[in-house]
Amino acid sequence: MKRLYVALVIFLAMGLLFSLTDIARAESYPPLPEALSAMESDDNVTVETKQLPFALFNPEYFVFKPVGAEPTRGFVFYPGGLVDARAYAPPARAIARAGYLVVIVSMPFDLAPFGWKRGNHILREFDSIKTWAFGGHSVGGAFICKYAKRYPKKVSGLVIWASTPSSAFRLDKRDIPVISIYGSNDGEAEDVLPESAEFLPPGTSFVIIPGGNHTQCGYYDTSPDPVQEGDNPATISRDEQQRQMVEATLTFLDTL
Repeated sequence: MKRLYVALVIFLAMGLLFSLTDIARAESYPPLPEALSAMESDDNVTVETKQLPFALFNPEYFVFKPVGAEPTRGFVFYPGGLVDARAYAPPARAIARAGYLVVIVSMPFDLAPFGWKRGNHILREFDSIKTWAFGGHSVGGAFICKYAKRYPKKVSGLVIWASTPSSAFRLDKRDIPVISIYGSNDGEAEDVLPESAEFLPPGTSFVIIPGGNHTQCGYYDTSPDPVQEGDNPATISRDEQQRQMVEATLTFLDTL
């Protein structure tokens, strides 16, 4: 009888957890058609969906690899909060096409605070790559800073998109290359980004995309609203903002 009771409790608890996962996913921003198209392999980049072991919630990660090349450098990317990880497939494909192994890591409930250590599995799996940079958008950008603070020897550089570390994750005492890229119209972080220099290492590069915003850092659907809550409209296209962000990211990665 006791075993039956314990089994029933576990069953109900698991049911509740999976229900919460479904609710969280329902509230997350889904990928746009352009992002789903970028998830398909072609003659230039192969795309593979893999599973994190022992991960119950959003265990997927997506590997982008250039065709006909064996990359020696890797780039791990953490999505923004409540954004489907596949929404970053277009920039991941562009970076992979330039010769990098790129891995987008899904997060539990689409929130990086619950899965910021997942990069450890990626580095273990692709142990032939010795130079790793981490990138992240918004909340994902804040938590790659936490990862770098916790595991400084594992990270060769950070690419922060529209984000800044909190005082708890500050890196101003760390000797690590960092680039911070954001749009001039970013309503999500316009008040904190200019002040983030005090939390980042000396020599951090700041790149402002004129007319860019927070929403266009990925290819995710915010309909019926034109932008996500709290953001400002962009005055350049998503494709143009992405082109500039990817160009700045690659210029930085090539220096590592």
